[in-house]
Amino acid sequence: MSNKVYDSAEAALDGVVQNGYTLAVGGFGLCGIPEALIAALKQTGAKNLTCISNNAGVDGFGLGVLLETKQIQKMISSYVGENKEFERQYLSGELEVELTPQGTLAEKLRAGGAGIPAFYTATGVGTVIAEGKDVREFNGKSYILEESLTADIALVKAYKADKAGNLIFRKTAQNFNPVCAMAGKITVAEVEEIVEIGALDPDDIHLPGIYVNRIVLNTQPEKRIEQMTLKAEA
Repeated sequence: MSNKVYDSAEAALDGVVQNGYTLAVGGFGLCGIPEALIAALKQTGAKNLTCISNNAGVDGFGLGVLLETKQIQKMISSYVGENKEFERQYLSGELEVELTPQGTLAEKLRAGGAGIPAFYTATGVGTVIAEGKDVREFNGKSYILEESLTADIALVKAYKADKAGNLIFRKTAQNFNPVCAMAGKITVAEVEEIVEIGALDPDDIHLPGIYVNRIVLNTQPEKRIEQMTLKAEA
């Protein structure tokens, strides 16, 4: 097994990112996003990127930094609020957007990683989501055909990894990260701790290392909160 651990996020992306690539990026809002890898992706200067992600970050953070530099040409997402630059680029025609129902997006990635080219779902039947798609009836109910998604590179965030790339996620940071990792031809994982092979209990592993090609350590992620809501004083 070749060494999967890289000294920095920049080193982990060196030689693998090209203009026009499709990237699957884990995270839900700002929870569980690969902060260091996104910053390193910006530094590559790669352009005309397609990003598959549940959301598009916020202004100045997450995928929002790539929108500011206009490195993203197309977003395949479910939720795109919280980002004024995203809105501006979309309304001006600078950014292509493919809105996808959240559960459908997750299954598109999971199916892509499992080698399943397409699947039928009831989500979106009778809406604009169904336009131009094959519709079939099963047991008296209509379903639309959705094609799966794969990516040239997947950037994911995990809590802990061993040197073989086996990953453990913490709580809701598990969100889209495992399915993004499965869908990537090359998967780079940003983690807070790296341990020796054999140190992880197999029953605790959320994603096997077969899906992970490169690992980078980030012991102090910012973990920014999008909107902090505090209880009003009585």
